[in-house]
Amino acid sequence: MKIKHSTFTSLFFFAGILLMQNAAYSQVTGLVPVKTITSLDVQRYMGTWYEIAKFPNWFQRKCVSNTKAVYSPKVDGNLQVLNSCKTASGEISLAEGSARQMGSKDSPKLEVRFAPEWLSFLPLVWGDYWIIDLDSQYQVAAVSDPKRNYLWILSRAPQLDPKVYDDLLVRLQQQQFDTRKLEKTTQQN
Repeated sequence: MKIKHSTFTSLFFFAGILLMQNAAYSQVTGLVPVKTITSLDVQRYMGTWYEIAKFPNWFQRKCVSNTKAVYSPKVDGNLQVLNSCKTASGEISLAEGSARQMGSKDSPKLEVRFAPEWLSFLPLVWGDYWIIDLDSQYQVAAVSDPKRNYLWILSRAPQLDPKVYDDLLVRLQQQQFDTRKLEKTTQQN
């Protein structure tokens, strides 16, 4: 019993350290904290989102085109996430995960997990998924994390009007995102 207690205590201690690191991050970097949208209607967010652009990252390195995510409700109140993309060999790569809202029912802060369900108790398998920009029609979104390590521009349609894209870039630059790092995603039929 004592071993379980110390393991449990260690996990909370480690989670606390991670939270303190996130809080101190803005002070160290001199960046303003990332701002999310005010509220999110999860039901309206469900469905298919096409990736328009992203910051390059290690877990999407094999994706060359047609990247999209489909969000659907799960019985437990969380969301099922099904990501897919086309690889250089022409195969479709799939990644199935789960997402959960953090805080209130209209919170724009979510966490996503693509690790197996049995690991879901570990804080490290969950990644921040903060919706930082979303139009009123739920057609165009920007998603990031509190440290600005990741950034995705998403759209309900495979192509995005250049003016809408450029206007979004301005808003992202106002949040101190280096939009020069964005890599546009090819969406083909």
